[in-house]
Amino acid sequence: MRYALRRYSRQVLIVSIGDLLLDIAIVPEGQLQPDDDSPATITLGGGGQAANFCAWTASLGDPARLVARVGDDETGRRLVADLEGRGVEVRAVWAPEPTGAIAVLVDQDGRRTMATYRGASVGLSPDDLDEDWFRDARLLHVPAYSLFVEPIAGAARAAIRSVRDSKGMLAIDLSSAAGLRGYGPSRMAYVLARLKPEVLFATEVEAATLAVPLDSLAQVPVLKLGRQGCRVFGRTIPAPEVQAIDPTGAGDAFAAAFCSAWLRGATPVESAEQAVQAASRSVLLAGARPS
Repeated sequence: MRYALRRYSRQVLIVSIGDLLLDIAIVPEGQLQPDDDSPATITLGGGGQAANFCAWTASLGDPARLVARVGDDETGRRLVADLEGRGVEVRAVWAPEPTGAIAVLVDQDGRRTMATYRGASVGLSPDDLDEDWFRDARLLHVPAYSLFVEPIAGAARAAIRSVRDSKGMLAIDLSSAAGLRGYGPSRMAYVLARLKPEVLFATEVEAATLAVPLDSLAQVPVLKLGRQGCRVFGRTIPAPEVQAIDPTGAGDAFAAAFCSAWLRGATPVESAEQAVQAASRSVLLAGARPS
């Protein structure tokens, strides 16, 4: 096994850089009818992988900070206020572009189809950042969404340099198989090899798309298996059987719980066990955030 455990005498601070978006969740009561009305439950809430991760981290009692570019509009201001109300410190870069949104369609089997408009978030640039936002970070969480396009990718790399200079650690979540295909799997593998994250999260589809062994890219590779749990260093940690209501945000709850436990001195397997439990609890809630 190749992993390093560090214990911190100072308060743990976890920072994420990326999207703060509006989630529009659509759960049809039956099959959607083409060219006709289809009854459904539709809810609005906060979304974006980085923001969701911070919300779950704060719910676990750890100080969390989100760095994001947000539209200077009513939606953006409400999303920031909601996240701050959940105990997350938000370093918002206000932008003239609209705040982004995600439409999440959940089918009868709990599978999701997402249509994403990232809006103002992708315009985050290195010049928008203050090094003080990252200097006290014990761990920086970077969704791969923050690495796929410029200028936000440049901002993410600058944030990583700041955290590394302060001896902090890096966790990367591969985020999206479609995003990986668009960016280029071999190109992403090269980026990961250079960044050397301590922790790398991936679903089975994302790992297959990347087509490079995860353990060659990170000290602690974590394969998320959905309802089956996860796999760490060849060991499968099963998930409890639950009647899922909404799987949105489960991966973010998983990553937050894993990072929180690991930073506090748990082994990777112990961290994965806590992460699986957190993800299983999250699917019992509607929406991407803790209630």
